Amino acid sequence: MRVAVVTESFLPTLNGVTNSVRKVLEHLRLRGHEAIVICPKAGAPAEYAGFPVHEVTTVNLREFPVGLPSLQVDQLLRDFNPDVVHAASPFMLGWNALATARRRGIPTVAIFQTDVAGYTERNRLGAMREVTWMFLRSVHSLADVTLAPSTHSIRDLERNRFERVTTWGRGVDLEAYHPNHRLAPDADELRASIAGPDKVVVGYVGRLAPEKQVERLAQLRGIPGIHLAIVGEGPSDASVRAALRGMPVTYLGRRSGRDLSLAYASFDVFVHTGTEETFGQTLQEAHAAGLPVVAPLAGGPVDLVTHGDDGYLFDPAFSGGVDSMRAYVERLVGDRMLRARMGEAGRRRVLDRSWEGICDELLGHYGDVIGAAKTAAAFSLE
Repeated sequence: MRVAVVTESFLPTLNGVTNSVRKVLEHLRLRGHEAIVICPKAGAPAEYAGFPVHEVTTVNLREFPVGLPSLQVDQLLRDFNPDVVHAASPFMLGWNALATARRRGIPTVAIFQTDVAGYTERNRLGAMREVTWMFLRSVHSLADVTLAPSTHSIRDLERNRFERVTTWGRGVDLEAYHPNHRLAPDADELRASIAGPDKVVVGYVGRLAPEKQVERLAQLRGIPGIHLAIVGEGPSDASVRAALRGMPVTYLGRRSGRDLSLAYASFDVFVHTGTEETFGQTLQEAHAAGLPVVAPLAGGPVDLVTHGDDGYLFDPAFSGGVDSMRAYVERLVGDRMLRARMGEAGRRRVLDRSWEGICDELLGHYGDVIGAAKTAAAFSLE
């Protein structure tokens, strides 16, 4: 199979879209398929997983590279002649690729992953929200199928009259994130550098950006025996530091690979703060690492956390009371056995979500749209 992966984000930018695309490319190589990558120009490597990477003309929108439509995309698709086009979180570049693929009769799969409409509202562009949904609907209407990661995102898409939508989740590396890593000497060293053995480390992993609402951790101020550990960086760094000033907190910066695995291994509780996640990959990583999770009752986390079993879902509208983030964190901080039980339940929950299995499922979606295109072509000849 020949797959053209057109993505709105790629290396060196690290985010959920980039990480998913990397896993897909690695799996395509594992299964012996051919691929190319088309992405915005931002200093990407010349190849990834042995596949060529092609950068296209780009503008920066609030420091985020946005690929622009161009004849280059048409030329790349013509030269590669793919069996299917995979549009990752399609926006301007994805629209270009999907339109070109439709004109050339190439089957397409679009991955819905970023709440672009929510981005407009967060950045005081709320008047553009409906326009943005209209644009996204027109983009995804060009795809043979749209794959969304959660029931929340599917409801959002269907409410905005998107068609041909089905579910494709995200995998998690069950070896990189494992409870046994807590026993590693370098995990002990990191844990000791964060807090003493009598403290409960409450960790967060993710970008420090407005939509992540990391400032919400200030609601944990004054809980006895906790120490916060924050992994990530981003435009809200100063705002987060100001909100948490005076609290016991260690900033671990951006981490990846083994360093990220050790960070999870140094936590006792994982807290997710943002209410606008289409999925919530870090929650799966925390569960794989054997951690109880506290997250908002909103968006993707609703599919990933079973309240009272492997974590808690708090009401994001309240900073206090029995259903608040603070109340659930306090409960976990005060009960070691509860943390252990929920951590074990979280690990069991993700055992069937390896990236290999999830990406094989994606190959099935590729096969479906390719098969449908062949059937349609056969009927047209009759």
